[in-house]
Amino acid sequence: MNLNGRRESKNVDDRRSMSTAGKAGVGIGGVIIAAIFAIIMGKDPTEVLQSADLGNSTATENYQPTPEEEELAKFASQILAGTEDVWTAEFKKMGRTYVPPKLVLFKNSVQSGCGGATSASGPFYCSADQSVYLDLAFFTDMKKQLGSDGDFAYAYVIAHEVGHHVQYLLGTLNEAHSKMSRVSEKESNQISVRLELQADFYAGIWAYHDNKMFGSLEDGDIEEGLNTASVIGDDYLQKKARGYTVPESFNHGTSAQRVKWLKKGLNSGDISLGDTFSPSYSAL
Repeated sequence: MNLNGRRESKNVDDRRSMSTAGKAGVGIGGVIIAAIFAIIMGKDPTEVLQSADLGNSTATENYQPTPEEEELAKFASQILAGTEDVWTAEFKKMGRTYVPPKLVLFKNSVQSGCGGATSASGPFYCSADQSVYLDLAFFTDMKKQLGSDGDFAYAYVIAHEVGHHVQYLLGTLNEAHSKMSRVSEKESNQISVRLELQADFYAGIWAYHDNKMFGSLEDGDIEEGLNTASVIGDDYLQKKARGYTVPESFNHGTSAQRVKWLKKGLNSGDISLGDTFSPSYSAL
């Protein structure tokens, strides 16, 4: 991506010099990809956060970010700024005012408005404090565990989480979560899939308009994003973890679905085409 000269967002809360005592109930190691990416791309974090054994925030001794981490922090801030520019314009078209989320950078563990979380939770959006939480080491995990790498792949992760914030502002997120609490597990999972695919679509919308505003996309960028969408599909991750799939347990969408909705946003730039709730589930 071409981000030369791009501004950095002021809505970044850098907590990397803070850690939370205790150990995670979900490990990054041998519990395979499904655990590592338990809530990648915006699954309701409270389900995973309940499994974390966390204490009070304390200063991390002698913490010194590496130059690579600092570059990623700057990159994340620039991407967040791009989402602010795009969604401010898109909300204005709808006669609304866009209130941007905070981006909280943390190291190893953090306390959010939705509870305690660790790096094992993956990036997540918490509507309780309207913040996106990200441990930058997650991008290294993406590369090592899934072979998903590249600046646009990382930008897609951030833009997807911001997509959940857009859902929150439009009322979609709370409405869906309310319904999920009243239906069967299978139906709840299907609603979750609809939310996730719409957030993928919104990530594509951001990329389309960011490119129009700033000429940010370069050769290979879109392929990076689509590859990432493919390798975080429920079917791909379950096959990698178990050797088989359990479709009724899908809560993010298949690889094909995630690629489809990301591409739809990327190709159209039209937010009105992002209704993932009206079509039949099989048509997604």
